[in-house]
Amino acid sequence: MGQPLSMDLRSRLLAAIDGGLSCRAAAARFGVAPSTAIRWQAQWRETGDYSPKPHGGDMRSRMIETRGQDILALWEGRKDITLEELRVGLAEIGLSVSVAGLHRFFVRRGMTRKKDCSCNRAEPARRPESTARLVR
Repeated sequence: MGQPLSMDLRSRLLAAIDGGLSCRAAAARFGVAPSTAIRWQAQWRETGDYSPKPHGGDMRSRMIETRGQDILALWEGRKDITLEELRVGLAEIGLSVSVAGLHRFFVRRGMTRKKDCSCNRAEPARRPESTARLVR
């Protein structure tokens, strides 16, 4: 991602537009795209500020973080709940979130679901013919 253009360039371009140049002519003079000059002038007209807007960032996590207590309350009620079941439960109370968003929410808190080792082990076969050979 590129760096924002300097405030000096922005102020000179806007001064040229205020001086009577069209946005396209000012853009050609200062070597920027006409759409950039038009956007800067619109921002200046609407807000009175021509500074660059912040770059990047995770904007959706703020919504999830504001409802963090609801998510944790639903999770505390049933700790073996899957992320998909949690997503459906949150949709019922009006919070629309993705499974991936929920996963990132729990990772940010250092909460990961560990599998129970006892459920992964296979039980030995309990067939009468297999145990009969072992007994002598």
